[in-house]
Amino acid sequence: MSEKVDQTQCENLLESLGGWEIVNGELVKVFSFGAYLDGVEFAKRCGELAEEMNHHPDLLIRWRKVRVSIVTHSAGGLTELDFEYAEKVEALTLGRVGG
Repeated sequence: MSEKVDQTQCENLLESLGGWEIVNGELVKVFSFGAYLDGVEFAKRCGELAEEMNHHPDLLIRWRKVRVSIVTHSAGGLTELDFEYAEKVEALTLGRVGG
């Protein structure tokens, strides 16, 4: 199990993630797309990444938007694994991960 990061670590890790924020103890970002199916494809790729990492976020697909929420329930809060997943999701938006 990953260990929960403290407030200072959280703030430092969050600095490197553009647009992510902590909402109710979860790491959250809403991604926007030009078309609904682009968001669906992005959510699919997020799911594939989650399976690879065995770390599963909540994904909410809306019209041309996908909300990604991450927390390590077993640790009772945010861990380095949550921030690692967020970094990889950011790479998805830049076309550097997946296909």
